[in-house]
Order: sequence, then structure tokens, then C-alpha cells
Amino acid sequence: MKNDLKLNAQVGELEQILNDAENWAREAGVLAKKYFRQTHRVEFKSDESPVTVADKLIEHELKKAIAAKYPEDGIFGEESGVDGSLTENLWIIDPIDGTRSFISGNPFFGLLLAYVKQGVVQGGLISMPILDEIYCGAKGCPSTCNGKPIRVSGQTNIDDAIIYINEGDKLIAEQPQVLDRLLKAGKTRRFSYDCYPHALLSAGHVDCVVDYGLKPYDFLAVSPVVEAAGGIMTDWQGNPLTLSSGGAVVSSASAQLHDDALQLLNP
Repeated sequence: MKNDLKLNAQVGELEQILNDAENWAREAGVLAKKYFRQTHRVEFKSDESPVTVADKLIEHELKKAIAAKYPEDGIFGEESGVDGSLTENLWIIDPIDGTRSFISGNPFFGLLLAYVKQGVVQGGLISMPILDEIYCGAKGCPSTCNGKPIRVSGQTNIDDAIIYINEGDKLIAEQPQVLDRLLKAGKTRRFSYDCYPHALLSAGHVDCVVDYGLKPYDFLAVSPVVEAAGGIMTDWQGNPLTLSSGGAVVSSASAQLHDDALQLLNP
């Protein structure tokens, strides 16, 4: 009985956290829409990734909202770094996941927000402002899109799978043999970028997403959405995703499909 009460309390806490995150994401989405397809001054960081005033403003507003509601929690923002501790309760922000899409007028950019407790990802949110879609998921809570439950396809046969290949230009340059194998797998393949393919997988539209060259703020918010929808998301070696994970990840709609995908990535 005591364990059940503790579990219910944890689920209730995560439900509140997801509710807060969704409210903040809707407010941030208004800012994203305001700056979308407008003239921007684009800066480039040391890794050659672009950043705009919209990235910085959205992150600033999210950090302010989080600090007001959860003043003891740490915050890790892509653009501004870490405030507080990385080892206790931690929020991770990617204000615009897909800035290259954003600055080129492509609507498939997202906002990512993850909640981590003592190094373990508890919940996450994927917001697609221009599409008016918000995907949420957490341990013990079902994944949702705009409040409605979603579920992965459950596809088990890789020969029949719809496979999305993210960051194809990086794979061509750095992992050409892996890309060659991926292009011979599945029933349907699409090149893509950023978080939205993983959201589509969570909702049952895509069966497998292979991603590469990411940072923790690119995938830690995505993994609980995928997993709460019944999917699996790991690194290319099958390890759970953490703050110290490398940037090569894969999402799948079933355990059998995931095993087959890992064999493709590591023959």
C-alpha cells in the first residue's frame, strides 16, 4: 500500500510538471510564431550551428517561468548554459530545435523541454508551434498530442517499416556505410531533421527514426514521449539515454524492430 501511494504521488507530480510545461510551451509558441518567416539576424556559434533572437528570447522566458514555479531546480538551456545543479531536479531547454528550418521558413521546427530527476529523465515535451501540436510523455503517464492519448504503431517487421533518417548530410560525411545499409532497409524511407519524426513515431505514423550528431537537449525531451507511447529510444548501442550519452540515437515502435535497427547500425 505504501509503495502504491508513493507511485501515485510521483505520477501526480509528473502530471503537474507536464501541465506546467504545456502551458509554458503554448506561451513560447506565440513568440515563435511572431518571429517565424520574418527577417532575422543570424549568428553562428563555435560549432557552426545558427542562433537567432527568437532562440534567445524563448529560452529566457522559459527559464524565467521555471525559476518562478520551481526555484530550487536547475535549468540547462542550449543557448545560456546551466543555472544551478545538474545532479538534482533539472529542466533542459532547446528553445528552437531546428533553427536552420526556422530561419528558412520551414515549419517543422520544435521546442523541447525535459525534466530530469537525479540524472534520470522523468518527462518530456515536444512542441511544434506552427503546427499547433504539443506532444507530452512521462513515466507512468500516457503520451499525448494536444491532450489526446497517442500510441506507437507496434510494427515488428523491419522490411515493412517506415524509416526516417535524420541528419543525412552528417551520415554521408561521417557514417556512409551505415547510411548505405539504412537506404536498403524498410518499406518506405524519408530523409528528415530534428524532433518531429520522433513525435510522428510516438503517434504511430512512423516506425523507426535514426538520428545522429545530437546534443542532450536534442533528445532527452524526446525519449519520454516515445517511451510513454510504447516505443523504445536508445543510443546506437542500445543504452538508455542520459546527459552523458553520445549524439547517435534511434527510436523504434517495438522491441523486435529496435533490435533489428541496432543490428543495421552495428552489423
